[in-house]
Amino acid sequence: MPLRVGLLTAAHLHVGGYAAACKAHPDVELIGMWDDEPERARNFLEGRGIAFIESFDELIGQVDAVVITSENMRHAELAIKAAEAGKHILCEKPLAATEEHGQMMLDAAEKAGVKLMTAFPCRFSPAFQILKRRVKAGEIGSIKAICATNRGRCPFGWFVKPELSGGGALIDHVVHVTDLLRDLLGEEPIRVQAQIGNNVYGQEWEDTAMLTLEFGSGIFATLDSSWSRPSSYHTWGDVTMNVVGEAGVIEMDMFGQSVQRYAAGSTTHSSNGFGTDLDAAMVNEFVRACLDDRPVSVTGQDGMQAARVAMAGYMSVQSGQPVAVAT
Repeated sequence: MPLRVGLLTAAHLHVGGYAAACKAHPDVELIGMWDDEPERARNFLEGRGIAFIESFDELIGQVDAVVITSENMRHAELAIKAAEAGKHILCEKPLAATEEHGQMMLDAAEKAGVKLMTAFPCRFSPAFQILKRRVKAGEIGSIKAICATNRGRCPFGWFVKPELSGGGALIDHVVHVTDLLRDLLGEEPIRVQAQIGNNVYGQEWEDTAMLTLEFGSGIFATLDSSWSRPSSYHTWGDVTMNVVGEAGVIEMDMFGQSVQRYAAGSTTHSSNGFGTDLDAAMVNEFVRACLDDRPVSVTGQDGMQAARVAMAGYMSVQSGQPVAVAT
């Protein structure tokens, strides 16, 4: 039997990739989408061949699993309801913007015995997997430092309303690379020092964020997680990691595979990426874990630890000092 999946809201920009991956998967029956803002959902669903379900309870009653792509501050509410109904959960990052919300989600999933997976598609990048293999093989010796970036365009909308997002660029972009660092190094960041600013748009929310992460082994990493790309930039952003070892350096540009497109009459150009569909790879992992009844490879706990780094970053900004990361 296929895995029956429901989508919970069209709020997040990533919902398009996840919906397409679910619809294309041979072992998924995509039941439909529920959204507390019906017009938003209907606008998203137009032409996609996916049903809009008027009632949350009606959708939950028809599915085995849900994909949560709501505003960040609503993840806990929706995940807890899904868990209590016995549904497996793939939740958009950041898993939670507060410690309380995150712990409630973890507890609810554990109590219900359902799978809770954090949507970290970058884990499934071939470029990252190659980087990980080369580091583990000792090609550059022991790791000393890492310079990483996850820069992009500002998405605006609810992303710049802290009551819905939990913050700005820091909470939005820190978690992806933090998860990659944890997976690559096999250890947790123990301290974070962060600086934020509104240097691009000059609003109350931060559009720039720079962090230094310290690990117990002595490795440190710097991370630029800013919304520093203008709307005219040729691509949405990047994920890069320059890994410095005692015997060499490996540089990874996760989305470097692209074709540069120049259109007649346009003053800008665009980058059209190609290669592995990371959303499809991530959705496949979730589907297989649910159908085969095995643990997911990217857990709710993984999502929570990455979110805790962002939370510590905000505390560091407030105090002006390095802050220990909760575990």
